[in-house]
Amino acid sequence: MKVNWQLFVGLSVFYVIMTVIYWYVGGEAVGVTGMLLAACLAGMVGFYVWFTQKRIGTVMPADNLTAEIADGAGELGFYSPHSWWPLPVAASAIAMGFGLIIGWWLTVIALAALVISVIGWVTEYEKPLDDPSMTAHH
Repeated sequence: MKVNWQLFVGLSVFYVIMTVIYWYVGGEAVGVTGMLLAACLAGMVGFYVWFTQKRIGTVMPADNLTAEIADGAGELGFYSPHSWWPLPVAASAIAMGFGLIIGWWLTVIALAALVISVIGWVTEYEKPLDDPSMTAHH
């Protein structure tokens, strides 16, 4: 991950240099703002990856020049095999965009639908706590 954070920090520095050049040449305020925001975004990602690497404290296989492919094997995380929740999230986001055009009332309804669908997506695989009152007694 050492190369990863160096790449993002370097990209952030590049954006800052390009922003200064763009501003000096006579660039507009929106372009300068956008390029500064891009520099900040790349810097934030670089800082996060650097911080994560320092917290892990070990050399990652990607940083070891003599590493084998099998050194990076292992469980990477849980990925949902199928989920219908992205569909209502996307539909709600589209409805919010239309609400900005059509009227505030649609934006409010779509925002409520978006919040509900994001909560559903995040808690899709949550298991309820074992509650004795929820079980059937025979």
